[in-house]
Parts: sequence; C-alpha cells; structure tokens
Amino acid sequence: MDVRFRFADVLGALSLATDLANGNPLEKALRTCLLSVELAREVGASSPQLVAAYYAAMLRFIGGTAYAHELAERLGDDIQAHQVFAPLNPSRPTGVLAAAVTGLDGGAPPLRRARALANVVLRGPQLLADDMAENQCEVAVRLAFRLGLPPEILCTLGQLQERYDGTGTPHGLGGDALALPTRVLHVANIAEIYHHQRGAPAACAEVQRRSGGHLDPQVAAAFLRRAPELLARVEQRSVWDDVLAAEPGTPLLGEDLDRIAGAFADFVDLGSVYTLGHSQQVARLAEQAGADLGLPEAERTRLRRAGLLHDLGSVSVPSACWEKPGPLTAVEWERVRLHPYYTERILARSPALAPLAELAGAHHERLDASGYFRGAPAAYLCTPARVLAAADHYQALIEARAHRPAHAPADAARMLAREASDGRLDKQAVQAVLAAAGHRGARVRGARPGGLTAREIEVLRWLAQGLTNKEIAQRMAISARTVQTHALHIYGKIGVSSRTGAALFAIEHDLVHGAGEI
Repeated sequence: MDVRFRFADVLGALSLATDLANGNPLEKALRTCLLSVELAREVGASSPQLVAAYYAAMLRFIGGTAYAHELAERLGDDIQAHQVFAPLNPSRPTGVLAAAVTGLDGGAPPLRRARALANVVLRGPQLLADDMAENQCEVAVRLAFRLGLPPEILCTLGQLQERYDGTGTPHGLGGDALALPTRVLHVANIAEIYHHQRGAPAACAEVQRRSGGHLDPQVAAAFLRRAPELLARVEQRSVWDDVLAAEPGTPLLGEDLDRIAGAFADFVDLGSVYTLGHSQQVARLAEQAGADLGLPEAERTRLRRAGLLHDLGSVSVPSACWEKPGPLTAVEWERVRLHPYYTERILARSPALAPLAELAGAHHERLDASGYFRGAPAAYLCTPARVLAAADHYQALIEARAHRPAHAPADAARMLAREASDGRLDKQAVQAVLAAAGHRGARVRGARPGGLTAREIEVLRWLAQGLTNKEIAQRMAISARTVQTHALHIYGKIGVSSRTGAALFAIEHDLVHGAGEI
C-alpha cells in the first residue's frame, strides 16, 4: 500500500503545471490560494467553505488545457492569449479589442495575426466567455471529481466563470446563488492578477471598480479593509511554505497517487487534439514492458506513474506549436526541448512526487546523448528511463501528428527497432515495449553498447589494451588529434573519465577481443 501523502503538497506542485498552461507566472495559483483562504476567514466562512476556497484556488486553472485547441485555431498562441486577456473584464468589449491589438500574437505572420484580430472583432467577449468558460468549468469539475475532492470544491470550480451580477457563464448565476468560496475566489483572483502586474494600488482600484458587477460587494469590501496586510503575504519570492501552513483544518490526506497522476495525464493531453490519451497509453506500455524485463513491483509502479506524468511540462508549449503542420522555428523548438525540464522541476517540488521527477524528465533522452533536455549519455540512463523513452517514442509513432499521419503499428515497430540498432534506444527496452504493444515476435538487431559508433568501438578496444593515442593513430591511419577527439566522445557516452574505466566498460560488453558488434 502507498504511503499516505498530503493533498496540498501534491496539488500545490501540480498547480505549477496549470500556471504554465495558462501563461501565468509560476505560483500564481498558490498566491491566489493564500489570498483566497485568508479572505474566506475574514468573511466568516465555515470549515467546509474554507476548504473549498483553499483547494479550488489551488486548482483554479486546472481547466486551462480544455480550450487550447480552439484558442490556437482562432488566436494563434493560446498561452499568450490567456496572458493577454486574464486581467480584462469581458463585459467591456473595447478593452478586449484594445488588448488584442496591442498584445495578441505580435510575432505572428501578418495573415495569421489579422485572422486572430478578426476573430476577436467578430466574436468579442463571447470568444473568451461562453465557449471557453463552459469547457474550462466542465473539465475542472470532472478532473476534481476524479481526484476525489469534496462536493464544495466541485461546486466552486463549476462557478469560476460566473459573476455576482448574473451576467457570467455558463449558467448565469448571481448573488447568493454563487457559493461563498466562489465569490471569495473571484476577488482573490482579480486582486492577485493586478497586484502582480501593476502593484497594490492597482489591485485595490480594480477590486473597487468591479464591486457589485463581477465581484460580491461585501467580499470586495472585506478585501479592501485588509488589502495591505493580505497583499503583503504574497509579495515574497515564494509562497510555497505559507500556502502549506495556511491549509484550513486537518490536512487532507490521500494514498492513491495513481488517481492523481491519471487525472493530470488527461489534463495534459487535452492540450492538443493529437495527444488525447497519449500519457495513459505510454504508462500502460512502460509498465508492461517493465514487467517483461523482470523489474520489481516498486519499479514498475514508479514507471507507470512516471509514464502518466512524463509530459506534464508540455503544457508550457503553446498548442499552436504541437499542432503546427510545418517545421518549428528555432524558438518553438527550444520551447519543445524544455518541456521535460519543466516536468522534472514540477514533480521535484512535492516529496510524494519527487521520486518520479528524474525518471519522468528523461523520456526524451537517448543512449548516444542526442536527446533532450540534458543530452545525457547511456551511462546515466537507468533501465526504467530506457523503457519510458522507448514507450513514449513508440506511442508517438502510432499517433497522428500535425505534420504526418499515424504510422501503422508494423511500421512503427520497424522504426523503433532501427532506433535501437542505431544506438539511440536500448535494445532490451525496445523489445519489451514492442512485446507489450503486441509485437511478440519482434527481434531487434543488437545495438552498439553506449551508443558508440563502429569507429569509436575500434578506438575503445585499443584504449582498453593500453595503447597511446599516437600508437592508435598509427594502427588506424588517422591523426593522434582525431584519436583524442574520439576518446573524449567515448568517455562522455559511456560515463567514464579514465582509460581504466573505459577498459572495464569494454570488458563488460565483450569488446576487448572483437566479439562485440561493430
């Protein structure tokens, strides 16, 4: 049975992913959470209402990927669109249009930018309200339900796009028909946005301006009474510890990490029409492959959960990049290359998820050090990391992408086997993944160990036998400088720093006398 974990600790870490998906600065959700629970206490909320204010604020942006595809189609960069429109009052169309003109997709080609602006002109606030609100609220409630959270939290998440004056969406609720945690969270969210972007005076002015319309006037007045004290709480560099300390009542505990990992896997995969269900399938393949390789149960569990969460950082990349039919620009490609880094950093924040961090962040690494984000060589990649990389690559091959149709399973199997033969993926991991995918008769030609090239293996043999660079150069009819370059590459790939270490590697892989494959 799993060790019990604190929900606030896990969801606090995962809220960082929701920040990335919505283009928010990191800890935006946590700052809102701290403001929300303190303001709820100020207005006399009951214990269940305090819990709802706390956790709903933490999950405020969990529906952020629900409308990413549509926003990307209409406005270009969906993450940028969230950034541009988050501070705005949708009831003021001129403000929406002005923000679109000055801030929307400024680096886009003229035709795409013109199309985005036309969408804002034609649909105005409805583009940002009706459709998006309905999608975000529905997804937020369903995911929170899967997390096993109390009904008060689900109710609050379902009302996030409503307004006190009844002009919000999706149900047009208003006044006391809105749950108190909802009304509190509305004020906390607006206050945090304006405080972070423009300072405390702007936050107070905006809360006052929206009082009686978007915001409950009594809750707004409570905030304004304590604004200096409340806003001072969120001005520090990180509010992580304060948020955990502010959890109301007895800490909410859980023991089913799979439930949380599965819900967040689907949150991530909603970001593109091409990735729906991807993480769940990667987890299934990786776990089965781990079983075929004889990994212990604890390692298979870690592999399954890392498979579910491996793409958590991909929400930092606009949906427009994932769905771009042509080549990515250098900037776009760099954002893609960084998504495993964000995965690792987010998971590392939580003690319960930290054991998954490095493994999940390694899913694009390759044995020949050609992967990302670290470019780690074979010696640094454990068996579970090799399995996860193979599972992710196979699953991606059999799924359609914007720039290509899905590969047939047989073709994908051949392509995966070629990656192993060329030294980029691990042979045993590939065979296990292919078996898990139903290719039980698959055979993969032996890969060169450590991702070494044929020439590097030849140099390694001579190094292992104690020859100098000059002696190796004479035998191979190349320069001593070239031998030195090969040696440095070899050491990096196999993770050693001396000739003795290289010799041991050669012995372990039966390369000393030429028995190993070249």
